[in-house]
Amino acid sequence: MQYLHTMIRVSDLDATLHFFCDLLGLKEVRRKENDKGRFTLVFLAAPEDEPRSAELKAPELELTYNWDPEEYTGGRNFGHLAYRVDDIYALCEHLQANGVTINRPPRDGHMAFVRSPDNISVELLQKGEPLPSQEPWASMANSGSW
Repeated sequence: MQYLHTMIRVSDLDATLHFFCDLLGLKEVRRKENDKGRFTLVFLAAPEDEPRSAELKAPELELTYNWDPEEYTGGRNFGHLAYRVDDIYALCEHLQANGVTINRPPRDGHMAFVRSPDNISVELLQKGEPLPSQEPWASMANSGSW
């Protein structure tokens, strides 16, 4: 058995690509347009996973954009996506500066949660050992849910 991808449905492809690619740093590795089915599939990979994605088409995040508008409501049964990051403080600062709410700040230098434009929960985990606690994160309260 081999893990391939996680698919999430998105309502605004441009906003979602901005979040996952421009802000989080994932890379678009391929795209499929289906005129008959009226949808677009966009596959993303984390930078360190790009070689495996090119060879195996895994591990990836699949964005499904249905051309006919739909409203998506998330369920707690989905949970979240998780990515290991080089510097959790720098990434959270970058996300916050670009209007992303840090729902669970990295108070412990190890873990944070944010949400995509379609309200998908994304966990960010510090690579290696937790970073030393630092402000403003150490005293920042949670916001919303993750």
